[in-house]
Amino acid sequence: MVQPLSAPSLSKPPSEIPLALAALDVKGMKCAGCVRAVERQLTQNPGVLAANVNLVTEVAVVQYEVDCLEPAALAEYLTQRGFPSQVRAGAKTGPGITEADQALQQQRRDLIVAAGLLFFSGLGHLEHLGGPVVPFLSRLEFHWLLATLALLIPGRDIFLDGWRSLRQGFPNMNTLVALGTGSAYLASSLAFCFPQWGWQCFFDEPVMLLGFILLGRHLEGRARHRARAALTSLMALQPATARLLGRDLESDGIEIPVEQVRLGEWIRVLPGEKIPVDGRVVAGYSTVDESLVTGESLPVLKQVGDRVMAGSCNQSSLLTLETTQVGQNTTLAQIIQSVAEAQTRKAPIQKLVDTIAGYFAYGVMLIALLTFLFWLLWGTQLFPQVLTLTPAHTGMASMAMTTQGTPILLSLRLAIAVLVVACPCALGLATPTAILVGTGVGAERGLLIKGGDVLEKSQQLTTIVFDKTGTLTQGRPSITDYLLFSDLAPDDLLQLLASLEVGTRHPLAQAIVAAAEARHLPLLTATDFHTEPGLGVQACLGPDTYYAGNLAWLQGHDITLLSAVAPRPETLIYLAKNQTCLGAIALADPIRLDARETIQALQQRGLKTILLTGDQESVAQAVAAPLGLTQVYAQVSPAEKVAVIQALQATEVVAMVGDGINDAPALAQADVGISLRGATEVALETADIVLMTGQLKAVVTALALSEATVAKIRQNLVWALGYNLLAIPLAAGALLPRWGLTLSPALAAGLMALSSVLVVTNSLTLRRWVAPGTGADHG
Repeated sequence: MVQPLSAPSLSKPPSEIPLALAALDVKGMKCAGCVRAVERQLTQNPGVLAANVNLVTEVAVVQYEVDCLEPAALAEYLTQRGFPSQVRAGAKTGPGITEADQALQQQRRDLIVAAGLLFFSGLGHLEHLGGPVVPFLSRLEFHWLLATLALLIPGRDIFLDGWRSLRQGFPNMNTLVALGTGSAYLASSLAFCFPQWGWQCFFDEPVMLLGFILLGRHLEGRARHRARAALTSLMALQPATARLLGRDLESDGIEIPVEQVRLGEWIRVLPGEKIPVDGRVVAGYSTVDESLVTGESLPVLKQVGDRVMAGSCNQSSLLTLETTQVGQNTTLAQIIQSVAEAQTRKAPIQKLVDTIAGYFAYGVMLIALLTFLFWLLWGTQLFPQVLTLTPAHTGMASMAMTTQGTPILLSLRLAIAVLVVACPCALGLATPTAILVGTGVGAERGLLIKGGDVLEKSQQLTTIVFDKTGTLTQGRPSITDYLLFSDLAPDDLLQLLASLEVGTRHPLAQAIVAAAEARHLPLLTATDFHTEPGLGVQACLGPDTYYAGNLAWLQGHDITLLSAVAPRPETLIYLAKNQTCLGAIALADPIRLDARETIQALQQRGLKTILLTGDQESVAQAVAAPLGLTQVYAQVSPAEKVAVIQALQATEVVAMVGDGINDAPALAQADVGISLRGATEVALETADIVLMTGQLKAVVTALALSEATVAKIRQNLVWALGYNLLAIPLAAGALLPRWGLTLSPALAAGLMALSSVLVVTNSLTLRRWVAPGTGADHG
């Protein structure tokens, strides 16, 4: 027996041990029991802190201590335990498409073999259906040969995997199928070898069992392949080559693999071609279709200076780009990576289901044993009529099983039906397939939803908290007025403020710098910068210390205004030299066009909406009033934003919508953090949902998609649990004494296969999901 990996002795205290994440491609998983087995095998290794395994994408994400082990050792360990694994390469950001195609082809070959065996088995039974007797094909020797071939060819992998899983203490779906088909084959072989016992031979049942199971798995595999379609289409957006130019725009360029493009090089993109890298337009202008990347349906005009994304399509004319991001750093690659990672993050309900599924096979084997013992020892004595029932007695020949025979044969066939009809696959597929399709649909609509846990939490929200600047407003403020408290001229005030704000990414700071550049004001050299997100910046210009920021920032440095400033609807950015306030600039930021529509839609869904901003009360109220926001928190620092979120969480489930560095702590604290495209990198990393369209109304779409996905998960679980609760007692003969109704092993296999296919198909209906207010079918 393979032992868990041993850990080296550690010289560092636990708090200082570096942690890392690794992704493994794991093959050989068939059901939720396999998922539970892989997770247990991973977590029992010293140094592994946590493991999440996804049945549909066949990926395991492992958090481990770097000093203890290597991911390659974990992959080798899983391979030795019957789950062929390898470390996922960094450039490989989704399920292996080629590998998935190969798996489908193998399933198709097995299905063809099983179908051929079923065909010849059917020919041999034509006489039982009133047809002619086919020479040799009606002989028991022929049916024994067919059953043997069925077990040795299409059934071989099932038996090997089922036995290996049982021997290692992790029985799975293949274990149950192997026990069922093996028992039917063994009993029939004994009846064939010892005809004096008077037993019936039913060699057709192993053949039919494997035929139905392989058919179901093939259909399930095709459905799972379709469920990965969104991620597959995203990966297909990346062109294989790029047309590299020198600095001469007249040259034709040369095509090179896109992986070899370097930062700063020039790329030419012809009309109709996909853009291979993130870049900045240096020559030409054209409309670009970004819909497959951002979900925005309307083409965008791009001209010199504008940025473009890999995967978008150049539509109308030639563009020349300077590359700004290549490889795994492009927006498209990060979207693919985000979607792939999201599909491995489990919803809390799935963790419970996986735990149940880990014990499912044991429970089914116990029920099958009890069924066998009950009917063998007591059932046929209590209800002797069951030994003489035939399908004709029930009026439902398609459902009934011929039970005429001996108690041991009846008991055995009922036990086999129990083993085969039970379906942990449906349980295991219920949640991950819905998450796979839901996150894929989100990606197609410009919504990056970072996992099943986010989907589940999103539909539980009761309160939405909005930042103001760049979230409810357009994030493109402009200067409306100058307030001078000294002998500085307006241009001098602007020049000093821009020199301090040049290194800050806040929209207000960028507006000030842009205004100075528009007036061709040279920026002064500042030193000793200190920035407090959401408040202001401090730096030295020569021997003097300057402060730029809001009123709270000045007051925090014991700087007071010589005269009071009346409340204004604009945002004021003050400038102080040493302890003297020199003046302020007033900036106005227009409200987003879709902000009011978004707030109203959220309120109609019964959600509380709150404005949370570091700006002054008058500015906050000027934005809140036209939007219908009645609860406003103004002049709040980033740390105080976190405190407000924490206070709300005492009674509410809270989402925070923001886009700036100062929003990152609140985004992390909220139950669900939502960030808009164009936000700062730290806000994007912290957020649970990223709105790639840049439109605020996408918040409503994200919540509606989360609700629809969780509804599919619940439907799948109700079906999977309800199916097993009904099918297992029926297969065990609960209706046999009174109604003469039970399931033959072959029919049980068909129902088991059908249950998995129905779960995956139900998840796929999410692809026809319609976003609220669109009235269009997105399928």
